[in-house]
Amino acid sequence: MKTAKSNAKAAASDTPKTRIAIAHGDGIGPEIMAATLSILEAAGAQLEYDEVKIGQDVYLKGMESGIAPGSWDILRRDKVFLKAPITTPQGGGYKSLNVTVRSTLGLYANVRPCRAYTPFVESHFPNMDLVVIRENEEDLYAGIEHQQTGEVVQSLKLISRPGSERVIRYAFEYARAYGRKKVTCMTKDNIMKLADGLFHRVFNEVAAEYPDIESNHFIIDIGAAMLADRPEMFDVIVTLNLYGDIISDITAQVAGSVGLGGSANIGDGFAMFEAIHGSAPDIAGKDMANPSGLLHGACLMLVHVGQPKVAETVMNALLKTLEDGIHTGDIYSEQHTKQKVGTKAFAKEVIERLGQAPAQLNAVQMGDNIQPIEVKIRPSKAIPKRLLGVDVFLDWTGERRDPRELGGILESLTGDQLMLRMITNRGLKVYPDGFPDTFCTDHWRCRFVARQSLHGMHRSNMAAPDVIYYDIIALLQRLMSAGLNFIKVENLYEIDGKKAYSAGQGE
Repeated sequence: MKTAKSNAKAAASDTPKTRIAIAHGDGIGPEIMAATLSILEAAGAQLEYDEVKIGQDVYLKGMESGIAPGSWDILRRDKVFLKAPITTPQGGGYKSLNVTVRSTLGLYANVRPCRAYTPFVESHFPNMDLVVIRENEEDLYAGIEHQQTGEVVQSLKLISRPGSERVIRYAFEYARAYGRKKVTCMTKDNIMKLADGLFHRVFNEVAAEYPDIESNHFIIDIGAAMLADRPEMFDVIVTLNLYGDIISDITAQVAGSVGLGGSANIGDGFAMFEAIHGSAPDIAGKDMANPSGLLHGACLMLVHVGQPKVAETVMNALLKTLEDGIHTGDIYSEQHTKQKVGTKAFAKEVIERLGQAPAQLNAVQMGDNIQPIEVKIRPSKAIPKRLLGVDVFLDWTGERRDPRELGGILESLTGDQLMLRMITNRGLKVYPDGFPDTFCTDHWRCRFVARQSLHGMHRSNMAAPDVIYYDIIALLQRLMSAGLNFIKVENLYEIDGKKAYSAGQGE
């Protein structure tokens, strides 16, 4: 007589095999990968594997990206990557492998489903079932940083319109594909009015194209607070890279355990799947790790490669295992755990339940033909741009770090074409009309704009730019001749008829 497990395996046998790249990773990675692959094989997943070398050993061989050169060829060929967590060695000079892979292969959307498994995994929110979709390539994760003075460093936050539109459109398409009703945007555009403001504006534009899906917006701080207090009010959340990284871990922990969360990284022609937790080297080799997070990531992968029914079988077996009180140590509770097991035993218990469904937890139900989500963004168009001035950043201390002293020096160097509008220190205006109580570092932003005539008109007519690049070059030459150390310049533009830079007081 055939068992439910053999029936599930037979049902998948007609599906063509998909070749994928796998990486066993570091720390607990090899253990949870072995457990995951054993469950997939027992469930009848039609997969073939190519192993790639990544992680700590590769880093220590002198490859700062953490991935061997030959592995790129395998990844580009297979286009699907199941990755166990890795360890990045401590110290400088090592790039984040995740950031490198995501950026190099265009994995613009990080998808992290999160649901509660109460009461079998402790959580205060039994109805929690949401998805965080995080922009995956831009923001502060570009990793562009500079130390500009002895006291000040900068990290560039880069947000683009096409990058924002792509992930936002993906979020709405995801909601539509999986029957979700609402998409929530989270930004901090009350402060970062240009960068986060762009993301919010694009969200509003895209949301208007999906009238069948509810949409709303939260400032990220109150949004994160609501996630920790009332996660049931959210369905799909789309947000920028850093915020998404933080709130996806918050949601996983609020649901019961970071160890249960899986993650999909989606691009136009490539996808990577993983657990959201780290390599946990402190428990490596002890048969203690929970493979559920990587298994969840593998099920997202199965859906992506056209094997949703196998994913359904595996996820329901996992839910049944949790429901039966078979738990690893990270989710152990005296009330609901009937048997505390290690990694290998947990995998065996899941395999024994293939073909079964949970009785109390909501069973997973997949359609027979879930298609990968395709996103097309609108083509860019030329936008008129005018140069209005320049922000010059100086490394300067003077005798007392007195903004008035610096202002006097700069006023004497402006020339005929430019005027000094203001000086700020750490974003706060300190000249003119600053307060003597303000603490100042050695990092100064000095704003210069076109000088106005006695009649209040700029020196050029309204059809031409107010400032030309030669004016800025000449200004920098005067600053250099006066012994001032300029460390950076940012041109001030009007783009599409609007000022495209943060305004200071008096602007």
